Amino acid sequence: MPSVMFLTPDDAEQAFYEALRSGNVDAVMEIWSEDEEIVCVHPNGPRHVGPAPVRASWEQILDKGGLQITANHLRVADNPLCAVHNVLEQILVESKPTLRFAFVLATNVYLKEADGWRLVLHHASPAIGHEDSAPTGTHSHRLH
Repeated sequence: MPSVMFLTPDDAEQAFYEALRSGNVDAVMEIWSEDEEIVCVHPNGPRHVGPAPVRASWEQILDKGGLQITANHLRVADNPLCAVHNVLEQILVESKPTLRFAFVLATNVYLKEADGWRLVLHHASPAIGHEDSAPTGTHSHRLH
């Protein structure tokens, strides 16, 4: 059983993005349900089903450290047992010779389980049309 209980879906989502920023795969997986049917799809990537494949996908993404990522809610739908968050992720990525932000639309689905709210689906895809308004920076990371 996970050691952290998330009392709301917003608590779980905040912890998810903090874990991505820290690059801590254990912390990322702490947010996920232990159910064998969890699903994670990264931008332009395959579908990962189950805790082991989901963990392996995050290990590959975070192998060089955390992501410089922010997430803004576009829409939230919830009821007492399920919450669906559609978010716009802004990720600092390296693009030679300058740095830029990549934008990703993600859907995060949380279910209320016996041990609190847990992530059961993260499905992300490129957010076409957002890249023109991005500021430039001096740090490097890659798209998840």
